[in-house]
Amino acid sequence: MMFVFKYIDDFVGKGLEAGVLAELFFYFSFTTIPMALPLAVLLSSLMTFGNMGEHFELTAMKSSGLSLQKIKRPLLLFTICLSIGALYFSNYILPITNLKVGSLLYDIRESKPALLFKDGVFNHSIEGFSMRVGKKEKDGKTLKDILIYDHRAMQGNNIVYSAKSGSMEETGDKMYLVLTLNDGVSYKDIIDNAKDEKTHPMWRDKFEQRIIRFDLSEFKLSRTNEDLFKSNCQMLNLGQINDAVDSMEIKNTKRKTDFAQQIKKSYYSNSTNFNSKPRLDKTKTPTINSFSKLTKPQQLLLIENASNIARSAKAFADSVSIDYESYSYSRINFLIEWHRKFTLSIACLVLFFIGSPLGAIIRKGGLGMPVVVSVVFFITFHILSITGEKLAKEETLLPYQGMWMATIILLPIGVFLTYKATSDSALFDIDAYINPIKNLFLRKKIKDT
Repeated sequence: MMFVFKYIDDFVGKGLEAGVLAELFFYFSFTTIPMALPLAVLLSSLMTFGNMGEHFELTAMKSSGLSLQKIKRPLLLFTICLSIGALYFSNYILPITNLKVGSLLYDIRESKPALLFKDGVFNHSIEGFSMRVGKKEKDGKTLKDILIYDHRAMQGNNIVYSAKSGSMEETGDKMYLVLTLNDGVSYKDIIDNAKDEKTHPMWRDKFEQRIIRFDLSEFKLSRTNEDLFKSNCQMLNLGQINDAVDSMEIKNTKRKTDFAQQIKKSYYSNSTNFNSKPRLDKTKTPTINSFSKLTKPQQLLLIENASNIARSAKAFADSVSIDYESYSYSRINFLIEWHRKFTLSIACLVLFFIGSPLGAIIRKGGLGMPVVVSVVFFITFHILSITGEKLAKEETLLPYQGMWMATIILLPIGVFLTYKATSDSALFDIDAYINPIKNLFLRKKIKDT
């Protein structure tokens, strides 16, 4: 639904076929897996162990000599396999689906709105024509009071069609719109020479029926070559990202070397040229004494040349600086995507280590308490992930620090919950926190008496 609301303006009025929308939503559903899979692991593990605790199955297993770690072992192996599958999905399948979604969404955005006629409103969708329909019948084909201006000659409104009624219908391949005009008249201004601009001669033709065909190919969704989008970091696997980062580093190193050579060659050399003698000796560095020996025009020319060289060097340095900032931003985005492929699989493991002991502690199954608790932890995980990614893009943190921040923060919580569940600690029992305080005050009261 978030995807629909975000791009609803790009879909409405385009006349997209159901197959195109189905293809778009099918590919986009794959892009939601990185967000849905960790939540599914958290919720399912919490519900599973919550049900086992609620029906005293965990108690029976523990009384038979099984520890919580042995009980979790089969599910842990399954979660590890699921994490490996998530890594494979992130590395090989998700880049392809991102490519499909990105290219198709771009084509939908670039496609023109569908040709729609509203009563009494001029329509300029078809290039070279302005059309107005007085009334459109309920069948969607019959038209009344039709007025058409033909602008294809780029000479103004010199060709006009007017008809009392008509009908429109698309061809079988939907490449042309056939408009049939009934009981009408056409007007054409004759502008063959300069004299016609004063006399305004006109050609008028009455007709019982006339057929006009409009090309609708520009309204159809045309698919762009997907190779144009393959350089995006979200559409590459781990090996391709490594190759892209290495290429960027090589280009950046070469750019730095070329910058130093260009500055030394073009801006630090003495390129002063005078139209009159005496000229400066280019083998010697100009000094204050040599500058004072020049004439006033030569001094002004030298100052002007020096200013131009300084401005040119500054512009060149600014250009290289912008290129370097662009390189740095691109490199960070590529590294973020590289780490994102691993954080998805590791997040499944971390949230499993949170959900399984938490379910054993709260001992509530079903869709009540487990859903509430899992949503709280998942929102925390999601907020930490977004915050870390934003800090990495702003270069406040390194890419690996920002992308692994959520995992590093939640992992100790999972270890703590596992320890509490193993020791059968009443983590959510209020009396376990109130009784020590009561006992403290009771001992103090006995001591005072």
